[in-house]
Amino acid sequence: MRLQKYMSQAWICSRRKAEDYISRGLISVDWDVATIWMKVTGKEDIKLLDSAIIEQKNLVYYKINKPRGIVTTCAWNGDTAIVDIIDIKERVFPIWRLDKETTWLLLLTSDWRLANYLMHPKYGHSKEYIVEVFWPIEDKALDKMAKGIFILWSITNEAMVKRLSSWTFSITLTEWRNRQIRRMVEAVWHQVKKLKRIRVENIDLWTLWLWEYKHLSEKEINSLFKKLWIERDKIK
Repeated sequence: MRLQKYMSQAWICSRRKAEDYISRGLISVDWDVATIWMKVTGKEDIKLLDSAIIEQKNLVYYKINKPRGIVTTCAWNGDTAIVDIIDIKERVFPIWRLDKETTWLLLLTSDWRLANYLMHPKYGHSKEYIVEVFWPIEDKALDKMAKGIFILWSITNEAMVKRLSSWTFSITLTEWRNRQIRRMVEAVWHQVKKLKRIRVENIDLWTLWLWEYKHLSEKEINSLFKKLWIERDKIK
């Protein structure tokens, strides 16, 4: 799709503002200055240059304890969307998506830079989940998931897996695929009963009640951005 349409749908800015930024040479795509007729797939590294970033004011950062049954995208067929359960005056969007039945930690922001960094697969960010299955899970099944397992036509990366009880375990991933954990569990002949995300990088959920949301602390934000710039320096 056209770059300005993609930027609008990604909630980076409005389509009209995107066209303004592009025409002024303030957008880069894979490190090249973007043009007004450019098309993208969403897999590119899309950035606002410094002058445009300065114009992005009043950026906000929240974490929310998402309940089951809430979708993180626009609501369809009577579903309740994440924007329906929050009262935030700024226009925010979710960083990563949680499927309807997955609960707990979700980050919301108006800052596309942080969202782009955290959602881009090449950065390998750490995300931790607690998984409950319907019947006791075997050690060999946990070991298979930890070493990498074949789903969606390829082998998953190694993961940190720790047993919590006969029916539950924690798993830490550094990649993101559609319904990845549910597919991994199904590949070892089990089925997910409950799935909760409890941590993204240094941001954890333990201080939030179900449905509750609050601003990230200055310490949490600074830690995220410190790691952001370190990782970008490594890539350069």
